[in-house]
Amino acid sequence: MRTFLLAAASVSLLSLSANAWAGGNAANGKAISEKVCAACHGVDGAKPIAPENPILAGQYADYLERALADYKSGKRKNPVMKAMVDPLKKKDLEDLAAWFSIQKSSLHFQR
Repeated sequence: MRTFLLAAASVSLLSLSANAWAGGNAANGKAISEKVCAACHGVDGAKPIAPENPILAGQYADYLERALADYKSGKRKNPVMKAMVDPLKKKDLEDLAAWFSIQKSSLHFQR
């Protein structure tokens, strides 16, 4: 029983701290999303205005950070996204990734 409780506590701790590993601040990410992302993806990233805009909610934070950095550097080609992320700092990208990664999505099982 003691081993089970220790394992359960470890799993809980890991799941609670998973967002912290991303390095971003979700509250700051929400504020940035309201100004920069909401018009196309929705504030929580779950309801894009057009089918060609991806659902960001529930994506892995490291994936989102990389995608945003790639738009900023030009590695990913999309003039709209390039214009949106160009003024943002690396910390802003981390914060956005943290925000969207903890949002609910209807696409898959939630972590």
